[in-house]
Amino acid sequence: MILTSTQLYLRLLGYVKPYWRTFAISILGMVVTAATEPLLPALLKPMLDGTFIHKNDTAITLAPLLIVLIFFVRGVAAFAGTYAIGWVGNKVVMDLREEMFDKLLTLPTSYYDDHATGNLISKLTFDVTQVTAAATNVVTVSVRDSIVIVGLLGWLFYLNWKLTLLSLVMLPIISTILKIINGRLRNASRDSQRAMGDITQVIEESVAAHKVVKLFGGQQYESERFSGQANWVRRYTMKQAMAASANVPIVQMIAALALAVIVYLATVQSRSDETTVGGFLSFIAAMLMLTAPIKRLTGVSEFLQRGLAASESVFEFLDTPSEVNTGKVTIGRATGRIAFEQVSLSYQDDKRLALRDISLEIPAGQAVALVGASGSGKSTLANLVPRFYLPSSGRIRLDGHDLAELTLASLRANIALVSQEVVLFNDTVAANIAYGQMRVVPEAEIIAAAKAAHAMEFIREMPEGLNTLVGERGVKLSGGQRQRLAIARAILKNAPILILDEATSALDSESERYVQEALETLMQGRTSLVIAHRLSTIEKADRIIVLQKGEIVETGTHRELLAKNGVYAQLHNIQFARETLSG
Repeated sequence: MILTSTQLYLRLLGYVKPYWRTFAISILGMVVTAATEPLLPALLKPMLDGTFIHKNDTAITLAPLLIVLIFFVRGVAAFAGTYAIGWVGNKVVMDLREEMFDKLLTLPTSYYDDHATGNLISKLTFDVTQVTAAATNVVTVSVRDSIVIVGLLGWLFYLNWKLTLLSLVMLPIISTILKIINGRLRNASRDSQRAMGDITQVIEESVAAHKVVKLFGGQQYESERFSGQANWVRRYTMKQAMAASANVPIVQMIAALALAVIVYLATVQSRSDETTVGGFLSFIAAMLMLTAPIKRLTGVSEFLQRGLAASESVFEFLDTPSEVNTGKVTIGRATGRIAFEQVSLSYQDDKRLALRDISLEIPAGQAVALVGASGSGKSTLANLVPRFYLPSSGRIRLDGHDLAELTLASLRANIALVSQEVVLFNDTVAANIAYGQMRVVPEAEIIAAAKAAHAMEFIREMPEGLNTLVGERGVKLSGGQRQRLAIARAILKNAPILILDEATSALDSESERYVQEALETLMQGRTSLVIAHRLSTIEKADRIIVLQKGEIVETGTHRELLAKNGVYAQLHNIQFARETLSG
């Protein structure tokens, strides 16, 4: 749903509402600042007429004191207003970031498949900061300068209503110019935010793949890619700058023309004694003082349009549907009996079926291996169990419960995952093993899990043992060490269902031996779905399911399938021949 500018702005102000008291202080400060501004030209008339013409002693004494008093009140009010609005603005940004991050954690896997990481990061880091000015500063500036303009116009009407009416002729011209410029600013802001997302993506990819970049000599390519995206950001920013730069001078020129005409007519009036020297100077001063708030009000449209464009991006993200979690049934520890009943799956707009009419019963505690060529549907089938994806048709049961009826939290509490791409956080070894445990985990339990995963052997050799930082994505560890920490994490979770996705495919022989021993410990007594390209690692599986183009074509034990001399036997023979040649 596309929101109008008014709807966007009202929704944005909803984030200011919890801090209305502080916001009210900022408004009050701006109101006081604005209310004192017309006093300066108003003071000119009695001061000039009283001191220089009538030689009034009281006026001579009070005038300097009043000037000091006015500026003191303005200073205090301006400080209170500016500080309060800065506080509210930063709170709004923090609240939006927290809400966006919480949304990020609940988005479905398909959303991550379709959106680049850099663009998501840009939304949380760049787009949200553009919202601040629109949510807070625009309001206070508009309130303050509107009051200033009304006050000065009131004084001008009091002094000379004819000339003041003449000055109002410029308002419809100014509003037309603003409408044209605002449209250009909004479009340029949208483009700039998209370009910032692209540039963040280039940075994120180059940092994550720095070894590949260096080894394959991709520095020049990455540099050109970054330069291209940076140039797009520059171009869109210059479009914004052009629209914003043209805004104020055009408005000021129109105001200057009106002022020139008014000054001429005022001097004509002064010849016929229709006004005094003090009144004339007061009128001119008030007219000149009008240009500053008009300039700010016209300039504020730049921040408003930039903020509204950012709001579109932020609210579009916040309105993205979260994972489907309509299940009401909460289960405790499952036994692990899984049943696929005529399950088919296609990915969103892709009409081709990734899985077709899968029916499969997995008894509790059984180790089932999923085998097939790349793209056969092995990982897709496993990803349906924790509901990373939802089946297009059919249903999956756990202990007799339809997965759709279970709450996501209770379902996933019963599942542990060890994949080829191990995810470790830039934290200590202990924190990575105990990750996700909603309790304080005793060190003894962490050590026990690490021992079962054959990880304590290398943990003891680390500088600080369990308290050693592993680096971003576990960069300070070898592939086998990362895998064993992931297995220790799964052992500590002690879930009845285990998904092993290519857990040993990228390891050397020695690391694989350790990891395989750890996996055998982990799989004991658990329902295990094992995805493996190396068929030698799944020969002990209770059952092997062979997939081809999203369909089950064979099922049986290792020996049974070899005896059938079918698809599995062909895969086994090809792989055995490769291993013999490489050996």
